[in-house]
Amino acid sequence: MTYLRGAGDAFCAGADLDAVAALDDSEAFARRGQRVAAAIEEHPSVVVCGVDGPARGGGVELALAADVRVATPRATFAEPGVSFGLFGAWGGTVRLPRVMREGDALDFALSGRTLDAAAALRTGLVSRVADDPRAVADEIASGEPDALAAIKRRLRDRGDDETQEDAEAAAFADLHDAHADEIARGRRE
Repeated sequence: MTYLRGAGDAFCAGADLDAVAALDDSEAFARRGQRVAAAIEEHPSVVVCGVDGPARGGGVELALAADVRVATPRATFAEPGVSFGLFGAWGGTVRLPRVMREGDALDFALSGRTLDAAAALRTGLVSRVADDPRAVADEIASGEPDALAAIKRRLRDRGDDETQEDAEAAAFADLHDAHADEIARGRRE
């Protein structure tokens, strides 16, 4: 399990707008951000993101790439780019409707409004609100690592249902075979 968090008073304030305004190659900038977010999403272990304080623009997009997002009560989220003619281009338009209902995702992205932790929970942007996101990460990490990784791969699979079911059955069989002794011990306990 990997734990991702910000340092200081914000999770991530997003890109430096002065630097964005001065970009010579804005597409390359977007592609670099996409690669960072993809590295988080494709990390083989489960990535839990603890958001404490503001997450803006690119910060929201980095959080979206994590498998589980946990906010503290003081966390806030916004995609303010729409107010000055931009939008999140680090994969946010792809990931946002995967974690929020489409209507909520559109409202959040189009309005530029700020969501507090409770609203983020209601819309599905975060899965929990907790005073200590690290404790939630530790709870998740208490699962067997191979099983956690297999669940992540299966839930992230974007293939058709039949292909996903075949892969699910194969992954279950692989885990069963690899952990038969532990399963037997667990059944007796």
